[in-house]
Amino acid sequence: MAATNNVTDIIFLGFSQNRDKQKVISVIFLLMYTAILMGNGLIVVTIMASKGLTSPMYFFLSYLSFVEICYCSVTAPRLIFDSFSERNVISVKGCITQIFFLHFFGGTEIFLLTVMAYDRYVAICKPLHYTTIMNQRARGLLVGAAWGGGLLHSVGQTVLIFQLPFCGPNIIDHYFCDVHPVLKLACADTFLIGLLIIANGGSISVISFSVLLASYLVILRSLRSRTSEGRRKALSTCASHVAVVGLFFIPCSFVYMRPCVTFPADKIVAVFYTVVTPLLNPVIYSFRNAEVKSAMRRLVGRRVIWEEK
Repeated sequence: MAATNNVTDIIFLGFSQNRDKQKVISVIFLLMYTAILMGNGLIVVTIMASKGLTSPMYFFLSYLSFVEICYCSVTAPRLIFDSFSERNVISVKGCITQIFFLHFFGGTEIFLLTVMAYDRYVAICKPLHYTTIMNQRARGLLVGAAWGGGLLHSVGQTVLIFQLPFCGPNIIDHYFCDVHPVLKLACADTFLIGLLIIANGGSISVISFSVLLASYLVILRSLRSRTSEGRRKALSTCASHVAVVGLFFIPCSFVYMRPCVTFPADKIVAVFYTVVTPLLNPVIYSFRNAEVKSAMRRLVGRRVIWEEK
C-alpha cells in the first residue's frame, strides 16, 4: 500500500462532548460495572465453592460469568477513566489490542452460549445419558473449544485491521475501538477487508444461531410427551438461556452482520452487548434459580460463621 502510517493516537468522542454529561455517564457505567463484577463474581465463587452445584450446566455457567467479567472489562474501565481526562486518547497499538480482546471474549461468549444450548438439549432429550455424555472430559473439551474458537475469530479480525495504514483523520465517534469505526480511519481501500471481516463474524453468528435454533426446536418437540411439571421446569431453564442469547445476539447482529458502515445508534446498541447483557446475566440465569440462591445463602452463612470465630 502506498500510504504510510503517520497516526500514533486515536481520539474517542464518547457519548457526549459535554464534560458534565460525560461524568454523569461515567458514574452510571461505574455503578453498572461494579454490579457486573459483584454479580458475576458471586456466581463464579458460589459454583466453585459449592459441592451441590455439580451439574454440567453450572460448570458452563461459571465460565460464562467469568467471560462476561472479562468482556465488559475490555471497554467499561476505559470509558469510566476517560470521562475525567481532557482528551479521550488511545494509541493505535492500544486500539488494536482492545479490538483483539473485545472479539476474543465476545467470540468465546458466543461459542459458550452455543455449548450451553447443546447441554440443555442433552439434559432434556437424553436425561438418562446426560452425566455420561457431559462427563468431565467432554465439558473440558467443549469449554476449550469455545476459548479456541474465540481466539481464532479474534486473531482473524485483528490481523485484517493490523495491516492497514492510518494517516488521518484519527477521531472515532464511539467509546471504544471496534473494527467498523477503525476501518473508516484507514487511508486505503478497505472493501475486500470489510467483506472478510463480515464473513468472519457473520459465519460465526450464522453457525452458532443455527445450532441454537436446531437445539431448541428438538427440545420443544421432545417436550410434547412430558408432563406439565416437566415441561414447566424445562421451559423455565431454556427461557433463561434464550433471554441471554437474544440480548447478546440481536445487538451483535445489528452491528457486525452488515456492510462496514457506522451509525450514530451503534454506541447505544454496543452498550447492550458490552454492558447490559453481562449486567443481567446473574439475574436471568442464577438469581431466579433456587439451587444457586440456596448455595449463595450457605456460602454467605459459612463466611459469617467464620468471621464470628
